[in-house]
Amino acid sequence: MDPVLPLAALSVLIGAVIALAFFGSYFRKRSSEVQSISQPELLSDQKKQPAKPSQHKKSHAKPHSHASDKDHNKKHHPLDVNTLKGHADSVDGLCFSPDGRSLATACADGIIRVFKLDDASSKSFKFLKISTPVGGPPVAVSFSDDASSLVVASQNLTGASLYMYGGVEKPKVSNESGQPAKVPLPEIKWEQHKIHEKLGILTLFGTKASYGTADGSAIIASCSEGTDIIIWHGKTGKNLGHVDTNQLKNNMAAISPNGRFIAAAAFTADVKVWEIVYSKDGSVKEVTKAMQLKGHKSAVTWLCFTPDSEQIITASKDGSIRIWNINVRYHMDEDPKTLKVFPIPLSGGSPHYDRLSLSPDGKILAATHGSTLQWLCVETGKVLETADKAHDDFITCIAWGPQAIPMGDKKLFILATASVDKKVKLWVAPSLDAS
Repeated sequence: MDPVLPLAALSVLIGAVIALAFFGSYFRKRSSEVQSISQPELLSDQKKQPAKPSQHKKSHAKPHSHASDKDHNKKHHPLDVNTLKGHADSVDGLCFSPDGRSLATACADGIIRVFKLDDASSKSFKFLKISTPVGGPPVAVSFSDDASSLVVASQNLTGASLYMYGGVEKPKVSNESGQPAKVPLPEIKWEQHKIHEKLGILTLFGTKASYGTADGSAIIASCSEGTDIIIWHGKTGKNLGHVDTNQLKNNMAAISPNGRFIAAAAFTADVKVWEIVYSKDGSVKEVTKAMQLKGHKSAVTWLCFTPDSEQIITASKDGSIRIWNINVRYHMDEDPKTLKVFPIPLSGGSPHYDRLSLSPDGKILAATHGSTLQWLCVETGKVLETADKAHDDFITCIAWGPQAIPMGDKKLFILATASVDKKVKLWVAPSLDAS
């Protein structure tokens, strides 16, 4: 045998072992590199996963904060005694019945609600729902002769309409079984359309005419966003007369409690007052110009009559409140007199009030600016109470009940406020001792 062959075979075997060792080391290194690459990914995933619970905890922090806000909102003003629930949209109008036991609201959800206020402190209130005719939401309400008849103003793009509903107050009738009888739904007794052409209605004020030879019928004044004001007969819907402010645009108009005067706040600083003249048979004969209230330096935003119909309280953008005596012989050119002037107690560049309402005893003036509600002493002009955030949005309407309303074992004067925030609130009157 050739001695070279075993030596060659041994060399091949040694080379194979060396090659195997080399490639084994190479593959182990690659495997280690693959693991070293994949391992940080696993670690990063593990690091990311604990972050999820922390994010989850943060998502739960918002409701907790919301709950604390809710609890904060529940800390209501001490004069805030109740909230009338159930409105699904902005409440744009409200009105008490003559006896103060019913409160009607006009809501942008298209529903009129008439609440029974047997006790202002009740946990819940019975109410009647009236769906207005299709075509436009209700914007204002005014009771007519009594709590069973209600005049509703609605508007759409074609103009404003008035509807008078009868049978609003549910009669307490029982059948033979002793169960309450089925009560028919309120019916439309009369209606008027496009009453101010294509313009909308700003305010709707009504009262029982008791001045002079007036027959005690309900009369209602509708004020347009233009310059005209129309007087309506509450029971029949007859147009009794109209006036024009000739002041570019109206802000509002009110009718005196005895039905003698109509006063309008409009674009200018002057307030125009007209007298409703009655015939011997008690019907409205005519509406004549009576007087102007001159003294403010800027537009009057709102006004209200005193319960005796002899004075008018005005609020202006000039930052002042004025009380006027209108019980003058204007036929003999006697001018109305300014009795008092008070600064509007609000901070800001141009303090003014949006709404006014005077208590039935004439002693407390309720006034609003945005979502702020204040009570002022009429005698001194001093602030009795302030609710800085009476509502969560703009206050659209305020009104005092015409008579004291039961609240527990007492009878108290109640103020109602409505707002864009879909709420109607009831407030008791503050003590006059604060002044």
